[in-house]
Amino acid sequence: MPTSTYLARRNHLENYFDRTAVDAWAKMTSDAPLTGIRASVRAGRDRMRDTLLSWLPEDLSGARLLDAGCGTGALSLEAAKRGANVVGIDLSATLINLAKERTPPELQDRIELIAGDMLNPPGGPFDFCVAMDSLIHYRTPDLVRVLSGFAGFTNAKILFTFAPRTPLLAAMHSVGKLFPRSNRAPGIEPVGEGTLRRKIAGEARLAGWRECKSLRIVNGFYTSQAMELVTR
Repeated sequence: MPTSTYLARRNHLENYFDRTAVDAWAKMTSDAPLTGIRASVRAGRDRMRDTLLSWLPEDLSGARLLDAGCGTGALSLEAAKRGANVVGIDLSATLINLAKERTPPELQDRIELIAGDMLNPPGGPFDFCVAMDSLIHYRTPDLVRVLSGFAGFTNAKILFTFAPRTPLLAAMHSVGKLFPRSNRAPGIEPVGEGTLRRKIAGEARLAGWRECKSLRIVNGFYTSQAMELVTR
């Protein structure tokens, strides 16, 4: 059951991505030239996406994959190119519409793009669940609850990212300098790596899962850490 803090943050994110940051994120996730902070964030996100994709089988033919918080659908497209049947879900209907516009005709029969809550995706169960930078705005208890929700409809592997608690990241977000004030994202919640591992280990609904890989990517103003959970 989603908590009040999860629901409040979810509603904030939906409003932000649907109304405040549409143009900024459309440009961020395109090939349009960027400079400064946004260029470093785009490069970091590209590295993170490549990392998560490298943790999936090269041949995904016949596999079902949930792209949880798919945004404009970049990861969904790459997974579909490998043969996966993808469900991409995001809170923002605006970003989903943009993802649909960017999906080439030859991949449309392998990608279903839906506006909704990532804890209630259609079409499960899934072999793989990927949540790239879609959990970084949630507090640790809510993040772990979301992971346990993913475990309820995922059979093989959960890949997700979180914002690791570092002095630099904490300072950056405390002064709100990740984006200009006019289109700044909702606050990112830095997570202690050790605390997260203990919370995962202590969550009964994740008892059948174990951490297999973890990798931190730092690129200018972008800092995020990937973690792979697999069934035991």
